[in-house]
Amino acid sequence: QVQLVESGGGLVQAGGSLTISCTASGRSSPSDIMGWIRQAPGQQREWVASISSISGTNYEDSVLGRCTISRDYWKNTASLQMNSLSPLDTGVYYCRLVKGSQDYWGRGTQVTVSA
Repeated sequence: QVQLVESGGGLVQAGGSLTISCTASGRSSPSDIMGWIRQAPGQQREWVASISSISGTNYEDSVLGRCTISRDYWKNTASLQMNSLSPLDTGVYYCRLVKGSQDYWGRGTQVTVSA
């Protein structure tokens, strides 16, 4: 029932920064888990970061210190600020929301980092 729409993807040079956002069509609860999953070309999907009132913020090791995930409960949005980007960060970034036993995914936004 919840629809997620990502935005902010694009092309950026190595060492640059980019912020991607996710907007949920419905209401979200603080305990809901919102996060980002990415998929590099020819690779499996990889968890990047997540945020909730229960577990706080969590990051995958490769982005720890370079990324910041945030959430706005009133606007029903979540964003991921990425700094010091490298070609290894290239991929489709998907927004994910876990509400109880339900799991929602966005359609993804492309992030391409050139060398």
